Order: sequence, then structure tokens, then C-alpha cells
Amino acid sequence: MTDVDLLAIHGLAVKKAGSAAAVAEILGAEESDVQAALDAASGDGRVAGANGVYMVSPAGRTWLAERYPEIYAVLRADAAAAEAYERFEQINHQLLALMTDWQMVPVGSEQVPNDHSDAEYDDGIIDKLGALHERACRPLEQFAALQPRLRQYLTRLENAYDKVLAGDHEWLSGARIDSYHTVWFELHEDLLRMLGRERAEPT
Repeated sequence: MTDVDLLAIHGLAVKKAGSAAAVAEILGAEESDVQAALDAASGDGRVAGANGVYMVSPAGRTWLAERYPEIYAVLRADAAAAEAYERFEQINHQLLALMTDWQMVPVGSEQVPNDHSDAEYDDGIIDKLGALHERACRPLEQFAALQPRLRQYLTRLENAYDKVLAGDHEWLSGARIDSYHTVWFELHEDLLRMLGRERAEPT
């Protein structure tokens, strides 16, 4: 088993479902290598796929869970990783609240869906996103120093943020593109899996 063999399934678990190209983007790997790894995993039942879209099977999830503690033992014991994750989680809670504020607006005592007709309100959210993005760079740089492939997330987040600043607000939280929220969610899932943490339930 090569690093790509395991990381392809790990990346697919992070993505939930996707093509070899989508997984390769998460990993910063060659699409052909990821495709070969996913095809092999599909052949032995760790991955299920149809029409070029793959998902990790229950057997694949078990396979990953058995390997994570050994593969990421050093990372899980690293004090710098723990510190970076605590910083990340603080920002994560604020980002999730910000995404709620982007999607919903207060009207009297109620919250209603944001129709984005109030440019001043939306601009305020985008300004707050910029401040959070700036703060997030430090723990993300720390993670990239420990696991170089994680720099892909910083690049993707900056790309999404730049598009938001350019006026394409779909890149803030759009579910069908590599929006800021989509990439952040994948990064969080990646970190949880590597570090052996659980995703906190919303309060």
C-alpha cells in the first residue's frame, strides 16, 4: 500500500462523495494516481463508485478507522498540532455563526432567510469573514508545516475569499462549488480524522 492508496480513501471520506479529480484537489496529488487508487479500492470493496463518482463503503470506513491511530500517531502526540487545532476550533465556532448570519437576518424577533437585498448587511458579514480569514491563516500555516498537503486548503480558501471580494457572493457559502464554507467544512473533517477528534454538536 502506498501513501496515495490510503490518502485517496481518506480524501474521499473527507469529500463524502466525489470524483478522482475532486479528491486529487484535496490531496494535491495527481488525478491519475488517485484514480488508480480508487479503482483498486473499489475492486476490493473499500470504495463504491458509479459514473465516475465514488463513496467510501462501510468496509472502507472501518479500514480507515483501524489505520488512523498508527498513521497519525506522531501528529496526534504533537503539542504544536494540538495548539493549532485549539486555535482553529475557536475560529470555527465564530465562522459557523457567521455563516448563519449570512443565511438568515433578524426581522423583529424572528430570523428570516437572507434575500441579500441589504448590501450594507452583507458587506458587514464579508468584512467579518475577512477578519476571521486573517486569523485563520496562523493555525493553517502551522498545520501546513506539520502536514504539507494541508496547504491546499489555504490556497482554496484564499481563492474562494478572493472571489467573494470580487463580488461573486456565491463563493461564500454555495454548496455546489468550492465556496469558503465548503472548503472550510472539508478542512475541518480532514483535521478531525487525522487528530482523532469528534465534530462538536451545534449548540
